[in-house]
Amino acid sequence: MPFISANSFYRATNVLSALFDRTGPINGAAAFRNLAVAAAGMAALTLGMLIFDTRTLSGEPVWLKPFKFAISFGILFATIGFVAGRLSDRWQTNAFIGLAVVAAGAAFAFEMSYIGAQAAQAEPSHFNETTAFHERMYSLMGLGASGLMAAIATVGFAAWFDRRARLGDATRLAIVAGFLGTVVLTLFVAGELAGNGSRYIGIPTEGGPRLPVLGWSMEVGDLRPAHFLSLHMMQALPLLGLLADRRHHGVGIIVIGATLYAAMTLLVYLQAVRGLPLLGA
Repeated sequence: MPFISANSFYRATNVLSALFDRTGPINGAAAFRNLAVAAAGMAALTLGMLIFDTRTLSGEPVWLKPFKFAISFGILFATIGFVAGRLSDRWQTNAFIGLAVVAAGAAFAFEMSYIGAQAAQAEPSHFNETTAFHERMYSLMGLGASGLMAAIATVGFAAWFDRRARLGDATRLAIVAGFLGTVVLTLFVAGELAGNGSRYIGIPTEGGPRLPVLGWSMEVGDLRPAHFLSLHMMQALPLLGLLADRRHHGVGIIVIGATLYAAMTLLVYLQAVRGLPLLGA
């Protein structure tokens, strides 16, 4: 006899579905799309600042970080908005999705405000321990990032439990694997970043070789490539799922894709931990 019977599994699934089946005042799909628009507006604003303000910080334009964060937020919210928009009407307005919107929106508003304020003063926002205030603000950014991860996980679970969602089998599995993979891998890599106290494993030279735009070091270990991969698993796998459903490939390709993507992320992480750059100069 199997350890967990099929009936037990379905009963557990029904209980979890009931937890999500609580209507609230927020339409999750519309709200996340609005957040994506707001992030796009912020990206346009910071791009303007990037063009007209030529100051630098640690060898990079001071407005490059706010610009990259705005782009990242826009992609994140557009992805979640797409998935939420494929949920059934009842699930789009349940209270858990509403809480996810609030958590994500608060993190976006706080992080962009603080990162932008620090850029305006030509001061670092991350790994800044010069004062107790900066230490507290960095901790609050970590709390905001945790809220974002909780929002991603919430929508990923909703896509799995909403059996009326307008999703093919491969796309549904890809969303769950991609969203939860992003949460797990990001928390793992971000934990190393926080514990290391720096994005680098080693000390890069001032003005040393970096990848254009991304700014990743080409002379010492840099944890940002692994962080980038972990964050974007939630886009890569759903795209694979959409393609698999369109071509009727089934769900097996999603399992393979998720395994390979996670392995690639961990290999890039291990390379950085060894003090080796992603690409040599």
